[in-house]
Amino acid sequence: MKWPTTLMNIKFLVLYFVIINLMLIVCVDFNGKIMLIDLCMSSIVGTFKEPEIIQQTDLAPTLALGLGLPISRSSLGMLLPAVVEHKTFREQLRFFHLNGYQLCKLLKENLRAYEKDDGVEQFKKAEKLHANWIKLYLEGNTSEVLTNLGRKLIKQYLEALQKLSASLSKQVVEYDIYSMTVGAIITLEMFFLLLICVPSALSSKAEFDLPLASPIFSLFFYMTCLVLAAVHVIVCTSTENMCFFCSISWMMAMAIMVLIAALLCVLLSVLGKIILKHKSSNEKQSSSMSSWSELDLLLLVGTLGHVLSMGASSFIEEEHQTWYFLINTLCLALSQEMCRKYFLVRKRNKMNTSDLEYMEQTDVYINEIYDAHKKELKEERLSILERFIKDNEKWIALASPGIILICCRLLRPLNQTGVQWMHRSDFGHWLTSSEHKPELSFLVGTCLVMIFVLIQGKCSLVSKVALMFGLLGVYCYRATIGHVLYPWQQDTKDITKGITEARFVYIFVLGILITGIKDLLKSHMMCADYKAKSMGLWEVYSGLVLLAALLFRPHNLVVLVFCLLIQIILTMFIWKILKYDAAQITFMHYWFGQAFFFFQGNSNTISTVDISAGFVGLENYVEIPAVLLTAFVTYSGPLLWSMHLLCYLNGEINKTSTAVAHGCFSYAIIRSLPVTVYILLVTGFRYHLFIWSVFSPKLLYEVIHLVISAGICVTFTVVDKNQVAKSEH
Repeated sequence: MKWPTTLMNIKFLVLYFVIINLMLIVCVDFNGKIMLIDLCMSSIVGTFKEPEIIQQTDLAPTLALGLGLPISRSSLGMLLPAVVEHKTFREQLRFFHLNGYQLCKLLKENLRAYEKDDGVEQFKKAEKLHANWIKLYLEGNTSEVLTNLGRKLIKQYLEALQKLSASLSKQVVEYDIYSMTVGAIITLEMFFLLLICVPSALSSKAEFDLPLASPIFSLFFYMTCLVLAAVHVIVCTSTENMCFFCSISWMMAMAIMVLIAALLCVLLSVLGKIILKHKSSNEKQSSSMSSWSELDLLLLVGTLGHVLSMGASSFIEEEHQTWYFLINTLCLALSQEMCRKYFLVRKRNKMNTSDLEYMEQTDVYINEIYDAHKKELKEERLSILERFIKDNEKWIALASPGIILICCRLLRPLNQTGVQWMHRSDFGHWLTSSEHKPELSFLVGTCLVMIFVLIQGKCSLVSKVALMFGLLGVYCYRATIGHVLYPWQQDTKDITKGITEARFVYIFVLGILITGIKDLLKSHMMCADYKAKSMGLWEVYSGLVLLAALLFRPHNLVVLVFCLLIQIILTMFIWKILKYDAAQITFMHYWFGQAFFFFQGNSNTISTVDISAGFVGLENYVEIPAVLLTAFVTYSGPLLWSMHLLCYLNGEINKTSTAVAHGCFSYAIIRSLPVTVYILLVTGFRYHLFIWSVFSPKLLYEVIHLVISAGICVTFTVVDKNQVAKSEH
């Protein structure tokens, strides 16, 4: 079947420009251009000099002295001489002396024997020579002796400043390169091991073989261990500064080196088997690559583009814009797929009987969705809403991507995030102001009702009752602490911490979670029916939604409602109708999870973390509960979308027995890719001007997200292990 040529050209052209722009922005962040303009330079006549390469740390003292401000205490740079070369000798010497005095003072705080430093000794000599120059200047000496002495003095100051700046860079900005290299090697080995196992893991069997015995008992393994041990001994005995990897016990260090050697041997063994296996099947591989759909290319290029964008500090600060763009593009691609399914395919294959049979089978499959709902409700007749959905399924499906776009657009002004628009007030600030408390109360009440309506359908009767009382407790908690008002309440005089109400909700959250876990254990131990397992997963998901409703800021309940609504729209009208596989659905879940992370108002700076969520229901600060609650509310977007992914893929097991396994492996790959690349980027950018303000907070976010993702993959594995055990029986 041929695709519309115009649509394909436009889509690939857009993807091409996206990649080129990302690469250009990353390159600009590497080698930025700076041009300083001064009105005094207009009188300078002559040829322009070749552009010089300067350090980013030199900008701080240059700008400070140029604006008449004191140099920052922690500045490591030196004044750019080209900026002040048109000034008089007296002004230039004064600027260089101020810069040198600041660097000497900073070096004194970080080095005990700072007086023996070459830069300090040369600066003291320059100071003495500077005193002689000032004496001659005050005596009114205007001969060439004063000029030559001034030039010599400037040269000495510059040499001293360069040495001081270099010494400070070694002392203050000192990194544990050895430990960072070891961590980067382990990360790369794990990622490449996952990467080369993709064809086997996403096959029909969803399994891959890792040979452990043969590589570990090989000569190459022992030689690698010996070389790593020798390198460790040489580095730890030759370095003056103690590094982390050298400070740990030798047993632990040897275990890490054995792990590195084992991973390397297994990686080479698996890679050799793949090369031998596919050496004579090049034609088959090329045909499999040509079978990729446009959506596959979009998901792959979008994910890789986001990873490349993390090399630019501006893209890290405004990462939400990247995800908003990707989500909008994804919705447009889904809309195109819907139009192609309902219009282009039917018209083009109208006279083809085989395709007509295929469409009839598709219609039967679509009808089975509503038959399943009918069986769950145990009704012989469909309700009015279900009848309306079934009769207008085509037009609702066509409008679904547009509805999702509208929902995402409505969420964007709710919380301003990033750096560019942070100064502007958002709709969330308007809602949380004391003047609009009645509007917020109505919004919170409506959202809580919508949450109950959207997730209660697949819960048991006990969980429905617990969910209803839990959501009621959430409103009572918000009213008690003064965020919202009761319908009969006029003001907020009696404000408390709401500890009793919050703990009341915690009881129902634990009750729903325990009920769901009990159903999962029942389906595993007693080999119960498939319905018990599905209900158990959904009840665990419902408990997490209730916990999020309690911990979210009151205006962010809108984000939670739209999250549930979009999940239902995607499930009922897009994924099952277009029949996407587990890997594609996993990528979509990941994209939407990342977008909702920023819809909550989060960013890549520590200042946007909602620490107040760690104190809900607690009288005092308790470390472990506070950390867990804060981490949950921060990453609730990706966590809820990943749990919904597990619930959806578990429902697809009847059609594809390896759906959960494919989803787990795809999620592991898509999470390990940005972490691996970003670790390498941070290692390379360790001397970047924004390493502590931009790159390091992002690294912290990625590490915590990786830990949560590891727990998610373990949950996927446990659920899939149950299915595998049943299939073996």
